[in-house]
Amino acid sequence: MSRLLITDAHLLHPETGTRTEAGWIEVADGRIAATGTGRPPAPGEAVRVLPVNGATVLPGLVDAHVHLLVTSLDLVDAASWTPGYATVRALAEAGRMLRRGFTTVRDVGGADHGMARALAEGLALGPRLIHGGKALSQTGGHGDLRPLGEEALPCCESRPNFARIADGVDAVRAAARDEFRKGAAHLKVLVSGGVASPHDEIAAVQYSEEELRAAVEEAGNHNRYVTVHAYHPRAVERALRAGVRCVEHGNLLDDATLRLLVEKDAFLVPTLVAYEQTAKLGARSGLPESSRRKLTEVRDAGLATLERAHRAGVNLVFGSDLLGPLHPAQPTEFLLRAEVQPAADVIRSATTTAARLLGLEGEIGTLAAGAHADLLVVDGDPLADLGVLADPERRLRHVVKAGAVV
Repeated sequence: MSRLLITDAHLLHPETGTRTEAGWIEVADGRIAATGTGRPPAPGEAVRVLPVNGATVLPGLVDAHVHLLVTSLDLVDAASWTPGYATVRALAEAGRMLRRGFTTVRDVGGADHGMARALAEGLALGPRLIHGGKALSQTGGHGDLRPLGEEALPCCESRPNFARIADGVDAVRAAARDEFRKGAAHLKVLVSGGVASPHDEIAAVQYSEEELRAAVEEAGNHNRYVTVHAYHPRAVERALRAGVRCVEHGNLLDDATLRLLVEKDAFLVPTLVAYEQTAKLGARSGLPESSRRKLTEVRDAGLATLERAHRAGVNLVFGSDLLGPLHPAQPTEFLLRAEVQPAADVIRSATTTAARLLGLEGEIGTLAAGAHADLLVVDGDPLADLGVLADPERRLRHVVKAGAVV
């Protein structure tokens, strides 16, 4: 039995938004065995003791919107990658995410069961990977990136990719069943236009209510759920009324749709840092002018919508949605959210609330006994300064994954 005892630590409990006086946390076989304040238990001979000299220990962070396979913005070069090369690059990025403090990530378009297995078996260093396989896109939707002059239907659905095309109720059912067959923990459906798709409008509504209900029914049959890419109230309202559990982005939502999110007890995953970082790249991002105009639209509205969502009581979850060379900015999302949310609420979005979305409540995102021992040791108090979490190179002292110090 492997054991670890962390001593002289302030324990940050996201559930209550509190940070204890000097305390300790004991780990056994990858799980949290006990926590307390004051004098720690006497360690046995086989226990590794890690004194942290007044640092803060908190649960490992969750990023609920990543795309591990998108490690380059050079689409011409990426088109020539083999599946093996793309996977190796993705797993390397997963390792960097872990070193930023993200011990669990939810991939919402691209990652597969093989990547999740490699990480779970320790063949590559990285976070716990919750994957949804390929997102579903209608023809001409956010996931259909064919040039306008291309008439042929997409081929090679077996290749690594962000999305697959499925039109009509029967095709949506078949695609959903196929992704769940391959181990998807959720199903992502693209129900509005997007920034990266140059030929649709942000306000476009994609997929009919019947198609969405089919996806939701198949997810329910597999004890899974549906999350949707959407910005605009029309698309989000249709999705919520069809029974989806989660909305990605949601930058343009109005108050009525925010109230519907609360009524349905659904989740919202804003991804503000993606727009900030892509806008900084400007033309160098590779986005056409039409996409850069859409980027400005959603970027300008995102922070205000997040503030209204917070005030309305929406279940908010941390997400980054960064691509290629932008991945290192992942923790900067904390600083953006801190402009309109209290630090404790932002931390909950990356721990306990995220765990509830993923169906891992009590398993991750908490220091409770019995949870996975995914822990961070940071210098400073994140409740007083979220910059502690936004600067892992200087402030993140240790990452503990499943009880092992990385």
